[in-house]
Amino acid sequence: MKSPVPQNSTPAGVQPSREPYHLDESDETSAPAPIESAVIQSRYGRTPSRKKRDRRVLWGLGGIFVLVLGAWVLWTGLDGASTQIEARDIGHTIIDEHSVSVTFEVSLPVNRTASCAVQALNESYSVVGWKIIDLPPSTLYNRSFTEILRTTDLSNTGLIYQCWLT
Repeated sequence: MKSPVPQNSTPAGVQPSREPYHLDESDETSAPAPIESAVIQSRYGRTPSRKKRDRRVLWGLGGIFVLVLGAWVLWTGLDGASTQIEARDIGHTIIDEHSVSVTFEVSLPVNRTASCAVQALNESYSVVGWKIIDLPPSTLYNRSFTEILRTTDLSNTGLIYQCWLT
């Protein structure tokens, strides 16, 4: 059904305007800005005391983070003067069914004693021989050692397990 009023016409008694509609400046500024009351601010946690407390908490957490980071840097970075020991396998020789010869190199601080654990493994990587060796102090930083281990079974390999300062 067709509307009796044409779409482009204006109601009776109203003159059509030839200018586009513009808002007056007074119309734009007449709407009041929303004012938040103290009750609303308190309800949503936006009080001045809350802002101060949040700021203090953030500064406190930042300070704790800086302290922990500084302590970690001091503990790891400035502790470079600590003594370190390094050991590496040179080789092994299977002597017979119940013994193996293990050759290894140790780098440790001059005039310091150390101990090393040497082990022998079989084909299934089970420990079949184990010995702790005490290393005497020396004026050399790098030293090479050869030890013979007694084994409970035929060994497949012999190697250094770990070294530590004593």
